Amino acid sequence: MRVLGVDPGLTRCGLGVVDGGTGRTVTCVAVDVVRTPVDASLEIRLLRLADAVEDWLERYRPEAVAVERVFSQHNVRTVMGTAQAGGVVALTAARRRLPVAFHTPSEVKAAVTGSGRADKAQVTGMVTRLLKLAEAPSPADAADALALAICHLWREPMRARLAEAEARAAELARTHRARLAAAARNATGNR
Repeated sequence: MRVLGVDPGLTRCGLGVVDGGTGRTVTCVAVDVVRTPVDASLEIRLLRLADAVEDWLERYRPEAVAVERVFSQHNVRTVMGTAQAGGVVALTAARRRLPVAFHTPSEVKAAVTGSGRADKAQVTGMVTRLLKLAEAPSPADAADALALAICHLWREPMRARLAEAEARAAELARTHRARLAAAARNATGNR
């Protein structure tokens, strides 16, 4: 499976494409950071970001897109820009009918390093090692994008199995409740 990982941001947006093989084998296909000028208007910055994501979707043809979920920060302006950038990425992927998954920073850190409290240097180090890269991806946004793709490749199969199990359990519960109701009606009718 091929996944485009996106570390959203208006000033710097990390993009990384990773192929996942059997087991936990992962290979880096491409990585880069899209930059938009801080003096450009918001709509122009979002348009440039959308164009870049569209180009990557066309060029690398991922089967899914993994985006970092915005979490609470003290700087509301930063959160808004990050959320808007993430929304543009999700919209661009949705137009191609690609599944989009949002992963929290702690989920990504835990998947890649084993600790949800890992720092940027630990994430970058593990991404470099896991993908057998000659040098660490830079800046951190690039490494984070690759980490998001790896996280998705490793977590999504488990999420899918869990969703299947939950759906099956819900179906069994509905069937059981229907049988109990039918038995109660029969018991009431035989009195």
